Amino acid sequence: MRRFIVRRLFTSVLALLGATIIIFSASRLLADPVSLFTPNEGYGMTKEEYKRVVAQLHLDRSVPIQYGYWLADLVRGDLGRDLSDRNLIGPKLAKRIMPTLKLALAGWILATVVGVPLGVLSAMRRGSVLDYVGRTFAVLGQTLPVFWVAIIAVLIFSVQLKWLPSATMGEGFAVRNYVLPTIALAWFPVAGYVRIVRSSMLDVLDSEYIKLARAKGVSNATVIWKHAFKNAALAPLTFAGLLLGGFIAGSVAVETVFAWPGLARYAVEAVQTNNFTVIAVVTLIFTGVYIVANFVIDILYAFLDPRIHYS
Repeated sequence: MRRFIVRRLFTSVLALLGATIIIFSASRLLADPVSLFTPNEGYGMTKEEYKRVVAQLHLDRSVPIQYGYWLADLVRGDLGRDLSDRNLIGPKLAKRIMPTLKLALAGWILATVVGVPLGVLSAMRRGSVLDYVGRTFAVLGQTLPVFWVAIIAVLIFSVQLKWLPSATMGEGFAVRNYVLPTIALAWFPVAGYVRIVRSSMLDVLDSEYIKLARAKGVSNATVIWKHAFKNAALAPLTFAGLLLGGFIAGSVAVETVFAWPGLARYAVEAVQTNNFTVIAVVTLIFTGVYIVANFVIDILYAFLDPRIHYS
């Protein structure tokens, strides 16, 4: 087990290094790096200013050495400057990360708490009205776009009924401000949970050891949650880990519709203004989130299912 963890940690670091190489290469292949890393896109600069920027970015050195300097800056926490106002990116990211984490965690909890039990109940009541309701909800959840759900939610609950605020996070932790964004963010993954959990549970419920447990008189709750669900939880666990990473990295539509001051909205604003330094840093953060999520899921597999052995 220890060897596997070390090996997976090593491959995760390699994957992260690969991401840095791709991002760095993009900054050298897309255009002149001076035009990407200067707010005026390199126009109107004197020769002296141009040479100063070249020296500052180490563009007078070979590409591998440029990458070494850039990677060293990242390791030290020097993420560069926001080209929109020339302020450091680090303090801005610190303010943007917490709103995204709060919203992602709220959406993940709601999706898990609603989706997993609904999937289990749908499998237990196979062919019943409850099963058809759950399957219909799953189909609607995976076909209706998240941005459309968010806009309709604002139209109904904010504009017409005036029950909830339409946008912004508010000061502190105002629950009312989290209701619509959380529901819109959890809409699609709830449907995914229902489909995955239902399919996994149906496979397990037809197993011989489940039939044996029922024949021995084990209570239905014990059969479902201790025997069946534990062995059917590998697929939902994978989905849950990637889902949390996806919420942190991919809540673009929700943060944009609800004017949420998070990382995803920061990335959208950077794309709109061609702010390459911000795009590069946010992309690297999102990549790191997915790599960490995959690493944690692989470790949890062995603890959840004793049949899995790593050598």
